[in-house]
Amino acid sequence: MVNEILTVAQCYAADRFAEAHGVASLTLMENAGRAVADAVIGRHVRGNAVVLCGPGNNGGDGFVAARHLAAFGWDVCVALLGGREALKGDAAEMAKRWDGTVVPLTPDVLNDAMVVVDALFGAGLARPLSGVAAELVRKLNNSNLPVVAVDVPSGLHGDRARGFDDTVVEAEVTVTFFRKKPAHVLMPGRLKCGEVIVAEIGIPDAALESIKPNTFENGPELWGADYPWPDPLGHKYGRGHCVVVSGNAHATGAARLAARGALRIGAGLVSVASPPDAVPINAAQLTAIMIKPFSGAKGLSDLLSDKRFNAVVIGPGCGVGQATRELVAAVLASGAVTVLDADALTSFHDDPNALFRMLREPAVLTPHEGEFDRIFAGLLTKSQNKVEAARSAAVAAKCTVLLKGPDTVIAAPDGGVIVNSHAPAALATAGSGDVLSGFIGGLMAQRFESYKAAAAAAWLHGKAASRFGPGLISEDLPELLPAALSALKEELDERHLHPPR
Repeated sequence: MVNEILTVAQCYAADRFAEAHGVASLTLMENAGRAVADAVIGRHVRGNAVVLCGPGNNGGDGFVAARHLAAFGWDVCVALLGGREALKGDAAEMAKRWDGTVVPLTPDVLNDAMVVVDALFGAGLARPLSGVAAELVRKLNNSNLPVVAVDVPSGLHGDRARGFDDTVVEAEVTVTFFRKKPAHVLMPGRLKCGEVIVAEIGIPDAALESIKPNTFENGPELWGADYPWPDPLGHKYGRGHCVVVSGNAHATGAARLAARGALRIGAGLVSVASPPDAVPINAAQLTAIMIKPFSGAKGLSDLLSDKRFNAVVIGPGCGVGQATRELVAAVLASGAVTVLDADALTSFHDDPNALFRMLREPAVLTPHEGEFDRIFAGLLTKSQNKVEAARSAAVAAKCTVLLKGPDTVIAAPDGGVIVNSHAPAALATAGSGDVLSGFIGGLMAQRFESYKAAAAAAWLHGKAASRFGPGLISEDLPELLPAALSALKEELDERHLHPPR
């Protein structure tokens, strides 16, 4: 698998593993620098390249890249921060092997450049850029010069996925090694990286067995083999019955969006549980989706006593307050697998522990960052990044937490985390989260394990949106899903990820 996301410390551990198993550190640096040069050569017409080298191993990678670019006929200038005599270890050795121009690092080195290689600082940078390095980066970002960054753009911390201030290189391409880091998939770091290339430099995959990573980038490799495709001998009653709880008459649209999503993603039957005043408007809008009237928490509890209703989505349009808290309690007491979104979460903002005491797997919470902060107060601020925050939240809630955003993070209570990195900006539209809740509920109705259901739904949500482009509205998403599912099935068939029948 190549979906693993490694922390900076885990990447250092992978390097040490490779060296302990016979791969020289100089070999790793040579391969890294050559991969950077290949990225430049493969994307740009031969010309003038400036390689910005820092005082550490990133600088060593830069010297290697410079040597390979020169061998390919590029006119290369190396600009070094500090003197050659300050270089140590492998970086010093690679500097010796470079027999071309080395000049002091100043903003003026950019004047004649066509392409810039950023090998100033790596993923473990512990302080803001300052002095001439900061001055140069600001000029570089204003220059529109194409930048190929080594490992991460300078100024960006590999784990935090952000800089210590606003001075961070804005790269066109970032070449990293062995596996991605959080900065390559989480915002805002991902935007600074541009296209991310993962180069194999000689670290054996066996390093992962000792590292035991538990963070992954979302993709069908993680859940495709278990995806609940219809069985040729199956029937609708075998594919579950998802209930979406509607709000009152003035707030019914969100529930219908979720219900449509649940039906499209394959739940055998879907019903909207409607308060009495919402029944006429929901009935007027729905056809294949059924209406189940209920009144209050007792009425919903009575409805869900029918165990054929095996999945419930609650929250969209329900309203914030005690009434919704009571509805949530009724749903969680029913034993149905549950997706809690929007008002189902915000209603517990003044007493989140009351919610946590009721939660259990299988359940999925789907907050955006504002809702997340209401029930996990301060966790985002004090966590290093969204991965760490979502992981802590899932442990506290004892169930799967899907923290929405352009870098949606799905966390399981056992510590596993999946980062969804391919959602288009068009998904920032009213109601798209309601559809996502329906996708998750529809998959869970089909007895898909909650963590994988959340990851698959997030991936398909992004895939469907990507097929539309600008102008997307939430109503489009369920209608785009069949094409996304067909593409997924083709991909799984090609990669033989279907379970044997």
